[in-house]
Amino acid sequence: MYKNIPQCLIILCTLFSSEVMAQGKEIFGAECRLCHSNQNIKDFIQKNWINKTVDEFFLYNKKTMPAGEPGSLSDQDYFHLVKYMLDLGGVDFKKSSLTIQSMPSTNIVLRDQKKLTPDAEWKNFGGELNAQRYVALSEIDASNAHMLEIAWRWKTDNFGPSPEIRNVSMPIMRDGKIFIGAGSTRNVVAIDAETGQTLWVWRAKEGKRFDQAARKDSGKGFSYYRDNNGNGYVIVVTPGYFLVSLNAETGIPNPNFGDNGRVDLTKGLRRAPDRNLDVGLTAPALVVEDVIVVGSAHDVSFRPPSKANVKGDVRGFNAKTGKLLWTFHTIPEPDEFGYDTWLNGSALYTGNAGVWAPMSADPDMGLVFLPVESATGDQYGGDRHGDNLFANCLIALDVKTGRLKWYFQLIHHDIWDWDNPTAPIIADLPNGKKIVAQVTKQGFVYVFDRSTGDPVWPINEMPVPQSDVPGEWTSPTQPIPELPLPFERQGVSEEDLIDYTPEIREAVKKLLKEYRMGPMYTPPSIVGAKDGTNGTLSLPHLLGGANWEGSAFDPDNALLFVPSQTRVGLMQLVNEPESSDIRYISGNDPAPKVFNIPIAKPPWGRITAIDMITGQHKWSIANGDTPEDIINNPALYGVDIPRTGKATRSGILVTQSLLFAGEGFGGDPIFRAHDKLTGQIIAEIELPASQTSPPSTYRINGKQYIVMTISDGKKPAELIALSLPD
Repeated sequence: MYKNIPQCLIILCTLFSSEVMAQGKEIFGAECRLCHSNQNIKDFIQKNWINKTVDEFFLYNKKTMPAGEPGSLSDQDYFHLVKYMLDLGGVDFKKSSLTIQSMPSTNIVLRDQKKLTPDAEWKNFGGELNAQRYVALSEIDASNAHMLEIAWRWKTDNFGPSPEIRNVSMPIMRDGKIFIGAGSTRNVVAIDAETGQTLWVWRAKEGKRFDQAARKDSGKGFSYYRDNNGNGYVIVVTPGYFLVSLNAETGIPNPNFGDNGRVDLTKGLRRAPDRNLDVGLTAPALVVEDVIVVGSAHDVSFRPPSKANVKGDVRGFNAKTGKLLWTFHTIPEPDEFGYDTWLNGSALYTGNAGVWAPMSADPDMGLVFLPVESATGDQYGGDRHGDNLFANCLIALDVKTGRLKWYFQLIHHDIWDWDNPTAPIIADLPNGKKIVAQVTKQGFVYVFDRSTGDPVWPINEMPVPQSDVPGEWTSPTQPIPELPLPFERQGVSEEDLIDYTPEIREAVKKLLKEYRMGPMYTPPSIVGAKDGTNGTLSLPHLLGGANWEGSAFDPDNALLFVPSQTRVGLMQLVNEPESSDIRYISGNDPAPKVFNIPIAKPPWGRITAIDMITGQHKWSIANGDTPEDIINNPALYGVDIPRTGKATRSGILVTQSLLFAGEGFGGDPIFRAHDKLTGQIIAEIELPASQTSPPSTYRINGKQYIVMTISDGKKPAELIALSLPD
């Protein structure tokens, strides 16, 4: 087999010695560089050598390399070369040494039989393009999760013109670096994923464009693009609505992209005349192969100054050059499909209907999935009669061309601000179904065959209450899925409201005389209506239910985990001609309480596990302990209050071993590990402050980390990394 090998060759050396690395790099440069790049080697190892031993990798290289002269190097040279390539592949061999010995059979054996443990990245907002928020990691499990401790902390104190108290930027990890936004000017920061050290910072410097921006904050995260040569680029949408490509190693704008690294996203928009440009984006753009898909976010549309606004078109750009590839009109032009769903020519001036939430994609099918929001304005649609395609739709587009493949409208003529808030989850189920699932504010999960758009379970058009607001138009029916079962309470009745004591019950009854209530899709109503009411109580709240933090899917058990809040909202309309040319805009009254207690029965925050084979709930738990101000409320003295959870927006992630969840901004500084099959709390980890961004997890050099932003609502936000002790 192998000739000229000394019978008793023993090589003992420390794998992380600089001498070994230097010699391996030199041999690689001389013998391998002509045909192989660093990225090529890394991809090859992580694709083909997971769960194989190091000696197999050594023998493979000795039998096949160098090309044309396999086996021509010395054993010691192959040893150095193998170590260098394993290091490129992200394989961890800390605290190990290798023994290479010529056995009587002349086979080369590396005595360390340690399995390869390649790096695991958190590549996008939702982990992978499928938005599952799942990583196949299990180093942190039920036996050790209670041991999690802070590995490092990174502070946002000095970013932007003023300290940022709440940072929700979703950290991604690529090539050993975390990329995150910081400050109202959305500085882009690269951080060493092992140590928390700042590597570089880039600031947009947008001047007046920043002053006029619709969304000034650190954003919800960034994307990453790797070209065919292995070069990485951070893809950023700035507050001033520029699309920027930054070299991931240096933070320097890519000179080959757009105009010296940036593309002006305001160019080509269908703008409303006589209105300031109202557009931006806080969610990351989505990179699918060589296409960057960009949505838009507008100012909050509760009280818009006009019925006319910029339209929320979705566009695809070449990731290498920044060239515009396609535009999809979310509000159709007169010659386009769907225009007839906007009565009286209202499509010509109506705006919004953008994609402000994160997106997802299936590269194998060549599809990108768009969760489209509602049109101008949020709670009055009297100027846009009709169903209003493609507002409130889940849309599948050909990612290369932007052509419509299929759509489904989840709400006709939305006047509840229940726009689609989350990235659609893409999953292959054990029963062979390939699905896309849209989680919604209103407490439904709509599930479709992602190739055809056919509903997996029946979705029925059901009659709903109609509006009596002057000038309004409401759809007679709304699409209601039979399954999965709703994960939130829907509609308001007296039975849904608190009644712990006679005093509380009487206060609630008195309150109800002032407001309307009814089943889900009961419309908003005007202040000072003929029946003497001043608005309509609503469940779920206009912020959900679920929101942009998203859900998580466990492919191991086909379970969908949905964090949500139960909070009664108030939908009231007022006529203020000095504020808007729209007949009615939203009022400003807060949702009512009694004795400073939320009026909906708890739990106020929950996590629900849904079996995506049956559509039934596997379990549901309150997320968070009962707040201290409820426990100590005098009106509840002597009342046994169950664990209520908190009406906050939680962020979650799932691994092979556990479900992890925080409580969100305003919740307690506790991070929990749960059993995936029961929801049982396995461990509670105290944090310096409450989790604010959704958490992400990764492995680098053999160690798993969990990272998230945190804030106590007083001091500047931080990014922290949790890991097991060494």
